[in-house]
Amino acid sequence: MAVEHIKHWKVGDVEIARIVEVNGWEDNISMLLENETADYVRSIGWLRPHFATPEGKMIISFQAFVLRSQGKNVMIDTCIGADRQREFDIFCNMQTTFLEDLTAAGFPPESINLVLCTHLHFDHVGWNTKLVNGRWVPTFPQARYLFGKREYEHWVHLRDTHSYHALEHMYDSIDPVIEAGLVDLITPDHKLTDEVSLIPTPGHTPGHVSVLIRSRGEEAVITGDMMHHPIQLVCPERHGRFDMDKEQGSRTRREFVERFADSKTLIIGSHFPEPTSGWIVRDGEAWKLKTE
Repeated sequence: MAVEHIKHWKVGDVEIARIVEVNGWEDNISMLLENETADYVRSIGWLRPHFATPEGKMIISFQAFVLRSQGKNVMIDTCIGADRQREFDIFCNMQTTFLEDLTAAGFPPESINLVLCTHLHFDHVGWNTKLVNGRWVPTFPQARYLFGKREYEHWVHLRDTHSYHALEHMYDSIDPVIEAGLVDLITPDHKLTDEVSLIPTPGHTPGHVSVLIRSRGEEAVITGDMMHHPIQLVCPERHGRFDMDKEQGSRTRREFVERFADSKTLIIGSHFPEPTSGWIVRDGEAWKLKTE
């Protein structure tokens, strides 16, 4: 994307930066909430102007995060990547300034120690690799890549049984780092540092995790795809179309909202557009994202 879309947060001693690859994409809400309409989006006034258009389209971004904690530089997901063939045209043969933006944000690629993938959908693993002389090679060869053990085994099973419609990312973004011996398979409560740990948030995928940051009495969570858009706070139990286990995804969102609502925990949404972060607060019988 461009340097102007880089954003920084400080949570205690932990530094976090956002690296955007597709900024402010507009789409129909039915892509996320089946059979829902623009009228529903327009009826929720607090979504505008950041998260919805006046016409009732949702706004989302595709982005990754990088953080510095206790001497470690950690990538949280790696977006879509360049030179790929994907199911949707918008994601094919992308050429962005992702790696340059990492450097501009203060995290040059060679400084990354850990790469944590919240789950293994294509838009969270792309820059695991890059195309060099016709071969997919690890983008961060000096880093350890952390995949959930259950998550990885699930995707291998999908490939082995031909049970998923789009598996190109397994070949270009997952297999090369496995073959390079750079991957550690971890449990969903793994600690990256004393300040950064994982919390299991299954449903979107079986091994999906979110990232909990706690430092000097301050707290934040990077959601991953546990929710895609702030509209899901209005009724977190509603099924999301992208969730592999919709019932589990519903329970996970509700539990997440009840855990972090009306607290000082900053919520950083992996697909939330600018300003990307806020606090979950009560809004009558529902909740909303407070951004100021």
